[in-house]
Amino acid sequence: MSGLARLTTAAKVGLFAVVTVVAGILIYSFARKSVGGDSGYVVYALMDDAAGIARHSYVRMAGIPVGSIESIRLQGGKARIDIRINSDVPLYEDASVSKVSSSLLGEYYLAVSPGTEGKRRLQHGDRIAVVREGTSTDEIMRQVAGIAADVKKVTESLAASVGTDQGRENLKDTLENLAQVTEALNQTVRENRTSLRNIFDNIERITAEGRPELREILENVRVSTEEVRDLVARAEREGAEPGEVRQIVEKVNRASSSLESALASLDEVASRVERGEGTLGRLTKDERLIDEVEEVATSVNEFVGGVSRLQTILLLRTDYQFLASAVKSYVELRLQPREDKYYVIEVVNDPRGLTTYEQIDVSTTNPNEPPHYREVRTITTNRLRFSLQFAQSFGPFTGRFGIKESTGGVGLDILLFENRFELRQDLYGFGEVVLPRWRLSLAYEFVKRFWLLGGVDDVLSSTGRDYFVGIALRFNDEDLKTILPFAPSP
Repeated sequence: MSGLARLTTAAKVGLFAVVTVVAGILIYSFARKSVGGDSGYVVYALMDDAAGIARHSYVRMAGIPVGSIESIRLQGGKARIDIRINSDVPLYEDASVSKVSSSLLGEYYLAVSPGTEGKRRLQHGDRIAVVREGTSTDEIMRQVAGIAADVKKVTESLAASVGTDQGRENLKDTLENLAQVTEALNQTVRENRTSLRNIFDNIERITAEGRPELREILENVRVSTEEVRDLVARAEREGAEPGEVRQIVEKVNRASSSLESALASLDEVASRVERGEGTLGRLTKDERLIDEVEEVATSVNEFVGGVSRLQTILLLRTDYQFLASAVKSYVELRLQPREDKYYVIEVVNDPRGLTTYEQIDVSTTNPNEPPHYREVRTITTNRLRFSLQFAQSFGPFTGRFGIKESTGGVGLDILLFENRFELRQDLYGFGEVVLPRWRLSLAYEFVKRFWLLGGVDDVLSSTGRDYFVGIALRFNDEDLKTILPFAPSP
């Protein structure tokens, strides 16, 4: 029984070894076939820098693989790159090759342009004369380092002002004081409007009713002063000391004149208030002014409330695309003033680049070419794409529209299971390609703020369709909200 068990174990090990060898042979054959094998024809190009280009990597035309790199070697101080092109892809004598970055990690691939149809076709062993050198990773990193230094200066200045605990407390205290002042002003106007009107009504009534009595008082003062003057004159005739009496009379005259002037000024002030002149008169007579003060106070309250309710949600996302063997990165800022509405600002690093089409009508006197012909050029540039969209939610459904990755686009999101699952689809690229670009993705929040996602990109295209998986970090940055120069209205 033990001998049979040993024999069975040996048979299993042998069978496993045979299966492993066969699988290795099949994988090797498939890999050789996927990089082009020995089919097609070979051309070469001379480049100053071949860093980041790997042997057997794809060579693309308009983002589509059309061949592979067969060898890389040194020739005359330059890098000679032999390229095997599929036999069904023609290259002409003005064809060009360029080095294109596939990601920010220093990975590159070669992109070829076929040249002008009608000119001499390149044969096996010919050279591609036109070479466009791409921007190296070192240059990009130097530029990024310069930008980072500028950003560091800005952040240091910002940190010195509001980034400290004292700065945040001062800003918070300022906003609270502003809210309290506006509320107190609004409350004071509301509470004292009736009291101010009653006070000025009483002043007006008192001055109107007491005007005859004041005239009588002044008349009595004049009579009294005349009698005192007669008394002083009689005293002087009788030999009395007139100095003291004269001083008293002069003081009485001055007092009566001052009283008359004061009463006249009071009468004038009461008349101006009654006519609605001056600040006090406008405040008691102009109902529109009081309404404007209340509107200003309400607007300040709404401004402060909008700042406190605004949410700034930041999303950092990276996808790996299987067929293109490339990485796609996203940076998204979501400004959300309410639960059912938000605005999206997004920067995307797409390995496909940005493709545009250019149509050129040419008139020539060359006898070897038609006198008039048309060229259609496909231009793919390695540029960042930008998105700016408005989103509105209706229950679990959220609709989006605006600019998606530098083209017009729309989107529809579905949130399920307490917003832990997100089904997202985008339709964009209208006018960039024949069929619009349709992307489907499903995301799951497996840990708070961290999401796993996967899906299909360019579903409608048979050549550009790709599959991807990725990871994203999404969080609400409260500190970012304090530096925004605006706040939305509720």
